[in-house]
Amino acid sequence: MSAYRPADIGMPLAEVDTPCLILDLDAFERNLDRLKESLAGKSVLLRPHAKSHKCPQIALRQIALGAVGVCCQKVSEAQALVEGGVNDVLIANEVVGAPKLKHLAALAKQARVAVCADDAGNVAALDAAAREFGVTLDVLVEIDVGANRCGVEPGEPALQLARKIAACKNLRFAGLQAYQGAAQHLRKVEERRTAIEAAVAKVKGTTTLLAAAGITCEKVTGAGTGTYLFEAASAVYQEIQPGSYIFMDADYARNEWTESGIPRFEHSLFVWTTVMSRPSPERAIVDAGLKASSVDSGMPRVADADGVEYVKASDEHGVLRLNGAAGYAVGDKLKLIPGHCDPTVNLYDDYVCVRNGWVEAIWPITARGAVW
Repeated sequence: MSAYRPADIGMPLAEVDTPCLILDLDAFERNLDRLKESLAGKSVLLRPHAKSHKCPQIALRQIALGAVGVCCQKVSEAQALVEGGVNDVLIANEVVGAPKLKHLAALAKQARVAVCADDAGNVAALDAAAREFGVTLDVLVEIDVGANRCGVEPGEPALQLARKIAACKNLRFAGLQAYQGAAQHLRKVEERRTAIEAAVAKVKGTTTLLAAAGITCEKVTGAGTGTYLFEAASAVYQEIQPGSYIFMDADYARNEWTESGIPRFEHSLFVWTTVMSRPSPERAIVDAGLKASSVDSGMPRVADADGVEYVKASDEHGVLRLNGAAGYAVGDKLKLIPGHCDPTVNLYDDYVCVRNGWVEAIWPITARGAVW
């Protein structure tokens, strides 16, 4: 099957085929600038999470605006970013299994690559892979600060694992990974603030133990779009990892932002879709279903349309409840705001980058499908 692209540079948006992923460049660039401005005067470094965008072109733009590098979740994501010109990547996750560890160690010959660990056996395997490839790997101890996912318990368990890393000839203890992912979509500001205060207390207890044991903890890294200014103000985190701020999906938009200090970022990422059927006055069917937009965090939202609801998704179809709205004839095109940006991005080969209604660029999503 020949390669097919829904758009060409210079094409008007109205002629772009569907479904496809479009990026509003003006909104995207304002989001980049807005985050940078929000960090003015704060003593933290920015390491945005590239699992949101999976695209070296976006990572390089973030670095050009001051980010120290990026983070990702998988070795294959890191490889795509490094091959795209990014020279500093933290895999903010555990990497387990000999094939992946070999890829990780080989990648460390090309760029600065760090990884997380929460298991002594995995630390030994990381050391062996690094020794085989003649590299020294930076390893951070991941601690569970409330997300109840990966991570050793704060305090003594983290100290013991840091000691094991420091004792390895081909590893360097590089600090703590302390991401409170469960806090990011708590709707109320005070709920998010309280969750991060609890996380900060766990980090402080751990860094105090490390210092007493004579182990230098050069950085604590973590935070996300919903909370990053709380971590930045803590005097405990040296690095923050927001990712979705560049896009702002429908789920993040449901958070309360007033009084948080965190800017309300703009929606810049959309699924471009066509009305393919109009079976009744109250129902329109679009060509963007489950294979075009992730619904794990709720249905997409119809952009620029009061009252129209995307109510159901099947493999290739999306059902709109029109609630009396006019228009939506067969062939009409419209924008959907994804419920969850990260897995939606992973469904597409490219971003169709649009400015003022015209296609300005096409950026490959080179880490699409990078799941190992």
